[in-house]
Amino acid sequence: MTDQKQIARRLLDVAGETYASQAGIRLADKPSPLYQLLVLSVLLSTRIKADIAVAAGRELFKAKMKTPRKMLDATWQQRVDALGKGHYVRYDESTATALGEGAELLLDKYSGDLRKLRKAADGDVDKLRALLQEVPRLGPVGADIFCREAQEVWPELRPYLDRKALDGADKVGLPADVRKLARLAGDDVARLAAGLVRVSLDKGLAKEVHPAA
Repeated sequence: MTDQKQIARRLLDVAGETYASQAGIRLADKPSPLYQLLVLSVLLSTRIKADIAVAAGRELFKAKMKTPRKMLDATWQQRVDALGKGHYVRYDESTATALGEGAELLLDKYSGDLRKLRKAADGDVDKLRALLQEVPRLGPVGADIFCREAQEVWPELRPYLDRKALDGADKVGLPADVRKLARLAGDDVARLAAGLVRVSLDKGLAKEVHPAA
């Protein structure tokens, strides 16, 4: 167990920044940061490098598209341009359309406030995931990304460690077991989850955490 604690600590040190933090989102249970996380989850769920998705998110937010209303008020071309600045060029046009449609859905159904979506789920994580997947371009992978990060501010999600995170745990010699990982993480489950996903995607980073990886 001591070795596992050391590995977990090393993982947090080397790879434990959440994707929200990397994108400049100060995550809180408030409409704007929750929406920014949703946008980031849409961007990350596409077959594109995570760093590019994060950079694209930063450009959208720099262009003031931090709420569903601001996203919808921006022109399609403004969304495309922001995505392009983040080098999100392969899916920029279709994603710009999806972000506009998603913003419209959130405004119509939840007045632009994802806390209302949370309330509709009423503590049922499966229902929450299903409601999230009503957002255009946010499938099961995107819902997992959102929940992994949102567990930092929505306690009912904890511990949220999906298949991708468990794969990362296995790569660095940690138990591929949600409860055991949660005990190792303590209050840092969201950060541990992000780190586990990173090492599942990056063999070099996995070796940096655990040489035998």
